[in-house]
Amino acid sequence: MDAAITVIAEHGVAGTTHRLIAAAADVPLGSLTYHFSSLDDLRAQAFRRQAERMSVVYESHFLRVDSHEALVEAVTDLIHGDAGADAADWAIAYELYLAALRDPALRTITETWMRASRAVLERFVDPTTARGVDALIEGLVIHKTLSTTPFPREQIRVIVARCLAGTS
Repeated sequence: MDAAITVIAEHGVAGTTHRLIAAAADVPLGSLTYHFSSLDDLRAQAFRRQAERMSVVYESHFLRVDSHEALVEAVTDLIHGDAGADAADWAIAYELYLAALRDPALRTITETWMRASRAVLERFVDPTTARGVDALIEGLVIHKTLSTTPFPREQIRVIVARCLAGTS
């Protein structure tokens, strides 16, 4: 599954094949088809593993948050890319979101992942605000990732601070 995650990050869902995964895992092609009922099954299990792994990273990022200011900084760091997730992690997340848009069976993975993220945020803000902050994080990461010009950390911090104003 780790090889599948790597291949999805590099080639996207559309470019992911049994052959590429087998090559990345350095295993015979037949072993994949023996252990997984289909490529869709393998991708779903890989996405689930990645979501679980990233949920742990996400939760650990907020462990030291003990004030409103620390929350603003933690969310800013998460968006800016200073929280343990790299470009490949975000690429896999967006591949999952797109795949789930087309395959409703994958939505249980995305919903579980989003629910876990919101549960972390709900330690600091109410559930409605947590949903908004979760969406803000996702949206600003997309903007930062796709921007052709630098997206300064301070600008991200201002946006986060404004959105969290009055939530302390």
